[in-house]
Amino acid sequence: MFASILFFWLALCAAQIESQEVPPAESPFPILEGLEKSVEFWKRVFTVYDTSLLIFFDPVDPTSIYTVAEVENEREMRRLIKAEKGRILAKHGVDETRIRVQRGIKDRFVDGLARSGRYIGQMQQIFREKGLPVELTYLPLVESSFNIHARSHAGAVGMWQFIRSTGARFLRIDNSIDERKDPLESTRAAARLLSENYQLLGNWPLAVTAYNHGQEGLIRAIAKVGSRDLMELIRKYESRTWGFASKNFYAEFLAAVEVAKNVERYFPGLEVHSPFPLQEIELKKATTISALLKSTGIPHKHFLEWNPALSSRIRIVPQGYRVKLPAKKPELVLVSTNELAESDWVRHRVRPGETLSQIARRYDASVEEIQEINGLRHIHLISAGQVLLIPKP
Repeated sequence: MFASILFFWLALCAAQIESQEVPPAESPFPILEGLEKSVEFWKRVFTVYDTSLLIFFDPVDPTSIYTVAEVENEREMRRLIKAEKGRILAKHGVDETRIRVQRGIKDRFVDGLARSGRYIGQMQQIFREKGLPVELTYLPLVESSFNIHARSHAGAVGMWQFIRSTGARFLRIDNSIDERKDPLESTRAAARLLSENYQLLGNWPLAVTAYNHGQEGLIRAIAKVGSRDLMELIRKYESRTWGFASKNFYAEFLAAVEVAKNVERYFPGLEVHSPFPLQEIELKKATTISALLKSTGIPHKHFLEWNPALSSRIRIVPQGYRVKLPAKKPELVLVSTNELAESDWVRHRVRPGETLSQIARRYDASVEEIQEINGLRHIHLISAGQVLLIPKP
């Protein structure tokens, strides 16, 4: 009898445990209390209004949209904005600071979603290897619409929109190579920067915001307000640089993630680009572009399309550069790229008093190329009798 009762009790407990819902894991990117309306507003900017439309809204309550005006003439933009603001002031009697204008970006956002299919698989793998949330790979939707050739008025370049000073911390940027344009190299750099932000600031809302506002700017804000709560910073921190864009960057990111994860709901039937995985082969020595083209047997144009970091004028690809080739074409491999082809360079013995600039002019080459091919850290580090390899013009 006792055994029967014990069996019944154990079975009942098991049923109760099985019926209990397992609480979902806490998202690293929560919608913070008070940010809900901002996230909703940006979803509408991304999915409802295209670039021909101007949205006049209340920045305190972004879901409060006064009107939407169509841009018929770009040259008349200022006049249109001034006229619409005047009508809103007359109709609603609000303070002018409660009127802000945002251009819709639905068409640009759709293009970005389509382009993302080309890169997102490898990008997410890079973030997984770094132990980072893969949702972060949707940041380029906000930054550049996944355009590897994007350039801002402030000089930010590439899919991840690195300015030169920040990009130079992680990437090779010079006259011949700008890895900000490389989808894989720039993604690795973004992963390192975001990881730094998180380690420094302690949570993802601040880490994501710092991608826009900068680490030092967020540290100053935290010190001034005495809080690591993004909403506290939004409410209390005042600075000339802490404006609408910085305050809204995390909300934009959340909206972009929501749409990107539910493409069919927001844009039914959208054709996303097929994945275009790339294989990477690191050069052990500096190699001429002609040797690389000969080795792979591919046209110069296609090679540069797969390696957008390289300048179209580059003649020598430096040691350590990772050549990108389509992973779907395993027959494209680099052969004998450890040495420069004899036909591509000449030997020059440095004469007493001769400078690198003089040598470069003599052979119609650039100082940077000669430095790169010979491993010279400084233009003055040459001596009489030294033999240098000089690329042929």
